[in-house]
Amino acid sequence: MLRKKRGSFEWLEFELFQEFKQLRQGVFLRHGGISEGPYASLNTGDNVEDDPSHVRLNREKIRKHLGCKTLLSGKQVHGDRIIEVQKVTGVECDGLVTQAKGLGLAVMHADCQVALFYDPVHQAIGSIHAGWRGNVLNIYEKAVGKMHKEFGSKPADLLVGISPSLGPCCGEFINYEKELPQPFWAYQVKPYYFDLWEISRSQLLKAGILPAHLEIARICTCCNPTDFYSFRRDKPTGRHATVICLSNDRY
Repeated sequence: MLRKKRGSFEWLEFELFQEFKQLRQGVFLRHGGISEGPYASLNTGDNVEDDPSHVRLNREKIRKHLGCKTLLSGKQVHGDRIIEVQKVTGVECDGLVTQAKGLGLAVMHADCQVALFYDPVHQAIGSIHAGWRGNVLNIYEKAVGKMHKEFGSKPADLLVGISPSLGPCCGEFINYEKELPQPFWAYQVKPYYFDLWEISRSQLLKAGILPAHLEIARICTCCNPTDFYSFRRDKPTGRHATVICLSNDRY
């Protein structure tokens, strides 16, 4: 990933998407916002005990930076529902897809993965939230299917970038025999620790994503307190925003 900075504001961009000038995207680090205490400073989570006015201003800073008309996000519930959006809905879902320009599809996260999808043929995007429960439900396969259903996207055309998230170094599952299906057990790197990055990679490749069209950040949020919020490491804590948007010169 490419790290960028503007004043105190810092973010990461996927190298995979750099050639597409109509695409705006970023994983926004915890710097450059106005939140305080455990939420310092660019917290975008409105389901934590941060000052709501701080959250609104932090999100607005990201919106302006990307040049989006608005930021859209669902109420994330660690499920597998994915919806096609044209405007703010506020419904329970863990994935958003659209062909509309100027709409920033945002996922809020702290250790969970966010996968950004882009179809350059049909000019469609998606933003998918996946914690370990999302992997169990194989939300990534469902995202590939959703983009085919809504936009005619072919798996081989899709480009996918996966954000920084919980790494195998910190992915401890004491109750894995109850929580994770047996096929996941092959991804145990040491007793009770699992490589969710490789699980996601396997699921996406099986869904038809080409290896050259997949970029995984492989940065552990739990290991990097300077840049990242981590629910595993800290409670309470803030949430990052990872966003993708099809640009519209009017915004």
